[in-house]
Amino acid sequence: MKPGTLISTAIWLVLFAGCIWMVDAALNPNKAKALGNSETVVLKRDPSGHYRAEAFINGVKAEVLVDTGATGVAISSKLAQTLGIRSHAAVSTTTANGETVSYMTRLASVRLGGIEAKDVAANITPALEGEALLGMSFLSRMDIRLYKGTMTIRQVEE
Repeated sequence: MKPGTLISTAIWLVLFAGCIWMVDAALNPNKAKALGNSETVVLKRDPSGHYRAEAFINGVKAEVLVDTGATGVAISSKLAQTLGIRSHAAVSTTTANGETVSYMTRLASVRLGGIEAKDVAANITPALEGEALLGMSFLSRMDIRLYKGTMTIRQVEE
């Protein structure tokens, strides 16, 4: 391979990697590392208008959708399997996609940035798209503010 071809290939690879990094930063603005460990977390809305973030459920990193309109925390069957969580108590639940069956469970901890809640009620929802949805069984323990495309969540003492 000629030296000029090698340099051109390297430049294109660097440009491609830079584009991927920029697109990922735009689509996923709330990475765990960027959220830090503060007791106040500020989430940016993604291009679709949702608040998505990286959180830790029982110490395992998971992609979550933060949803103030959801009653509880819902996790996918795949994430439940990764966490080693099982449930035998089936319940009928209503989701944005209609009626479904979920399985009641408890999570030892849910952490978003420096905010953490222990012993959180959750449902294993086999039909869930994505890994997890953080609803009010987690968020009701926090002070939440929505303003101009940001969601500020602050840890409050229980």
